[in-house]
Amino acid sequence: QVQLVESGGGSVQSGGSLRLSCAASGYSYSFYCMGWFRQAPGKEREGVAAIESGGSTSYADSVKGRFTVSQDNAKNTLYLQMNSLKPEDTAMYYCAADQACLEWWLLQEVAFTYWGQGTQVTVSS
Repeated sequence: QVQLVESGGGSVQSGGSLRLSCAASGYSYSFYCMGWFRQAPGKEREGVAAIESGGSTSYADSVKGRFTVSQDNAKNTLYLQMNSLKPEDTAMYYCAADQACLEWWLLQEVAFTYWGQGTQVTVSS
């Protein structure tokens, strides 16, 4: 059974940094893509960043230049380095993965089958 477990969330002041991790386990195949989504209170879940097995990445406009997605295939772990954090980045952050990843670069939920439980990020002003 595929498991995605996020960690690294917390509370930070505006302008600070956090690094999220997502450890994947319970599968014998390779994910073609993995990504990060977030959901703020009262808002719909939105795509933040994604990476495919060849290393190509995609970012939401709101985080370009501030967030960096990366993966360590040897450790089966996905990362999200978040710099220059803003209060509007406050949300629950979810890790997602899939084997087929239809149009993964569009950062749409429908492209991802497997999801973690989320880790909370709170940015204060």
